[in-house]
Amino acid sequence: MRLTELKLPLDHSEADLRAAIVKRLGIAADELLDYSVFRRGHDARKPSAIAFIYTLDARLKNEAAVLKRLRGDRNIATTPDTTYRFVAQAPISPTFPRPVVIGSGPCGLFAGLILAQMGFRPIILERGKAVRERTQDTWALWRQRQLNPESNVQFGEGGAGTFSDGKLYSQIKDPYFRGRKVLTEFVKAGAPAEILYVSKPHIGTFKLVTMLENMRAGIEALGGEFRFQSRVEDVDIEHGQLRGLRLAGGEFIVATHVVLAIGHSARDSFEMLHARGVHIEAKPFSIGVRIEHPQSLIDRARFGKNAGNPLLGAADYKLVHHCDNGRTAYSFCMCPGGTVVAATSEPGRVVTNGMSQYSRNERNANSALVVGVTADDFPGSADNPLAGIAFQRHWESLAFEAGGGDYSAPAQRVGDFLAGRPSTALGTVLPSYTPGIHLTDLTRCLPDYVLAALRESLPAFGKQIPGFAMEDALLTGVETRTSSPIRVTRNEQFQSLNTRGLFPAGEGAGYAGGILSAAIDGIKVAEAVALSLTGTSTNAGDDRT
Repeated sequence: MRLTELKLPLDHSEADLRAAIVKRLGIAADELLDYSVFRRGHDARKPSAIAFIYTLDARLKNEAAVLKRLRGDRNIATTPDTTYRFVAQAPISPTFPRPVVIGSGPCGLFAGLILAQMGFRPIILERGKAVRERTQDTWALWRQRQLNPESNVQFGEGGAGTFSDGKLYSQIKDPYFRGRKVLTEFVKAGAPAEILYVSKPHIGTFKLVTMLENMRAGIEALGGEFRFQSRVEDVDIEHGQLRGLRLAGGEFIVATHVVLAIGHSARDSFEMLHARGVHIEAKPFSIGVRIEHPQSLIDRARFGKNAGNPLLGAADYKLVHHCDNGRTAYSFCMCPGGTVVAATSEPGRVVTNGMSQYSRNERNANSALVVGVTADDFPGSADNPLAGIAFQRHWESLAFEAGGGDYSAPAQRVGDFLAGRPSTALGTVLPSYTPGIHLTDLTRCLPDYVLAALRESLPAFGKQIPGFAMEDALLTGVETRTSSPIRVTRNEQFQSLNTRGLFPAGEGAGYAGGILSAAIDGIKVAEAVALSLTGTSTNAGDDRT
């Protein structure tokens, strides 16, 4: 049976937890056979009295009697069955071409894994390199200012999520426990077992590298095939039906069922699909900067006297402010104890992102501080759904110039930004961004309405987190890749509105925002592909047969 909302102090012992379960259920100690933690979070609304909040699954001697006695208690119920169930199995002798997955980020990885586990032997095409080679290319930009446009933070095995905080939580609805499937597969691949129960699990870049290699080996063992440095240059569409893919090297792959799991930075792929008539819409996203504070400041603000407690780890935050100009400013992709990283994928542009390792023990906390933009902000968006890409490129190019033209990022102290003057010297907060920053005036590389919203929101955030608007906090620009600027619109069968056999998926297609939600979307789309290939159902992968 499942118990929710069981609260204990930070310093409780395992015996205290067991005693709390017994007391909550009103049973004798020997009636509790065993228990497991399904979820553990903490309540830090009162920093002086932080408590752990548990959801537990307990096994009792006489469970039926206890359930009957406690009927009506909303925090006690039968444990749900979270077992993942496949919607179909590939035929022994298939008569259709192998399904293809384009992209090996979280979405493509799990689409490929589920298809492989169902016996469909998918081909997974990745324009970038395998994760260890890709890591070396990424470091070449960070350490030597050398960009490889095909192998970087955005492109390569694992997708953009490889160089991130590795957050594994989402607010999407998940009635079929696909998220549990994702976490379970990650643990099998080498992730810490705690991701199965902590309320805000994360992994970090170094652990993700080995996990990706293990998952790739598992897919290959099931008949799946990875092809790296295999960029899809064109698609063959005949009478609204996808027939095949043309790779940049000239190879043609016959394909009638393709999962489009490209990331939000695959701009040339968006342009190709638009030119081929695939239905695409412009969608909102956000732009802004990265902000850095001492992690100790965030810890004290969030945890008070409990700051530094190893059970709590590094504190995070989530902030939102609705501005007088009608815009919304908010924190995004907060990285406790992390670093700001160079994340461009195109020459002559500067893009920032955030990353943490599993330990989260770097000196600074960083977060994107961004402002929402819509298609109305993109010149020509009424006629061109790709106008948001040109908008992103414009500000990224200006950031490159403002940073000095060598992939250094433009940066400014918060005090100078609020006062409207360029920064000429750093304060107590030292930048973590590599290959380096150039102190300047960020008004050179952001729209006026974004600047106004940020200047209004910073003092407002300082009221929620004392010190947030400190003079020496550092702003680094620009953050433009918060989400995809387009949506490759799909129908109820998860296929493109006007291109049968093309299954848009994940963050790049406009259907996810983070590792977990992208992975879940990959599972959904893999299910839809399997149902379409076998004719098992005409409904998308939300049914269980």
